[in-house]
Amino acid sequence: MRVVSGIQPTGNLHLGNYLGAIVNWVKMQDESECLFFLADLHAISMPTDAAALSASTREMAAALIASGVDPERAVLFNQARVPGHAELCWLLNGTARMGWLNRMTQFKDKSGKNREGASIALYAYPVLQAADVLLYNATHVPVGQDQKQHLELARDVAEKFNADTGTETFILPEPYIGTTAARIMSLRDGTAKMSKSDVSEMSRINLSDDSDTVAKKIRKAKTDAEPLPETMAELEDRPEAKNLVSIYAALAEIEPQAVLGQFAGKGFGEFKPALADLTVSVLEPVSARFNALKDDISAIDAILERGAEKAKAAGAPTLSAAYRALGLLSGH
Repeated sequence: MRVVSGIQPTGNLHLGNYLGAIVNWVKMQDESECLFFLADLHAISMPTDAAALSASTREMAAALIASGVDPERAVLFNQARVPGHAELCWLLNGTARMGWLNRMTQFKDKSGKNREGASIALYAYPVLQAADVLLYNATHVPVGQDQKQHLELARDVAEKFNADTGTETFILPEPYIGTTAARIMSLRDGTAKMSKSDVSEMSRINLSDDSDTVAKKIRKAKTDAEPLPETMAELEDRPEAKNLVSIYAALAEIEPQAVLGQFAGKGFGEFKPALADLTVSVLEPVSARFNALKDDISAIDAILERGAEKAKAAGAPTLSAAYRALGLLSGH
């Protein structure tokens, strides 16, 4: 089982990133062969600042390592260090069809009303995603609800390429159904995802926050006056309360219903201090490692370079096979 997964290098990492993706990556490396990459080539599909992109790519690498991704057990790298991603994307552009890309909802969402002003890279984003996983003959790809469509496209591209060339160049990746990633919402608005772009610092817990700040943000998190109920169904119309219960469950690695089993009938005056203590105990060692590592640029670059060399070696046979299948034999 070979798992390939990427994450956009966004700066200012927060609890939502940690519980939403990073924790699952840490678990995956014990279950399968893993290649994890920072999707810096994907990042340039939207306007970017060069210095900010470099910094946030390193920062994301530091956060992954601080959270338990082990570069000795998993291959950790950034896309730009492995030219095979861009090369295979171009080869697959000959197979992918406009009609397929026109159906992709992410392009519609991100381009908004100005579709003509969007970049070609944003439009062809799913073809690069296909290249990301097909390059390594990934057997499984972790997908959230919003990425299922992109994995289906990767399978369509692989199938059509194989059929058109009369080869078995690519295997068709399957969705990896592991632990369902927690969906963490803003501490100020339980209907909006926790985000680094929120103007309120109190809306999120940053991985770089110290323990006092973490505890303060939880104490001041928006809630309601009712005590916690006995079932999750009763929290459906109480988004802020539901979010805090979900955070507790994700940090404690238990089901949300089990949290209610412990705290039903109790008010937030009792629940918030327990949540603050739990959050601090989980995040304190992660934050300490992250803050120590994030400014050590040479150490991070060395880790990413070693990972890139391993990734290049892993992807080379498939890339060569794709060139040969298309009759592009020069140099391959």
